[in-house]
Amino acid sequence: QAQMVESGGGLVQAGGSLRLTCTASGRTFYAAAWFRQAPGKEREFVATISWSGIDTVYADSVKGRFTISRDNAKGTVYLQMNNLRPEDTAVYYCAASSRTTYARTKLNDYNYWGQGTQGTVSS
Repeated sequence: QAQMVESGGGLVQAGGSLRLTCTASGRTFYAAAWFRQAPGKEREFVATISWSGIDTVYADSVKGRFTISRDNAKGTVYLQMNNLRPEDTAVYYCAASSRTTYARTKLNDYNYWGQGTQGTVSS
């Protein structure tokens, strides 16, 4: 059974940092991404990375603050979040595709999802 599990969420003050980790098991995952969902809002794109790790795309709201990376040997995808703001508070979800190696930004591009990890930024 293929599975993806997020970790690294928590509570941090504005201006602080969090590092999220997504660990995949059960199969090989190609393109990967992070999405987030705040209370009462729809799930939104945050960052994506190609299988090679060379190509990355970020939402405008996180450019210059967040960095997505991966280690295929470990089956992990990371999201380094710096200079956090209260509006970054959300449940963060790791997503992956078994169908394409290219970086993708749409919800429907992904067919595997983790359960999410809560990131809370206080002011």
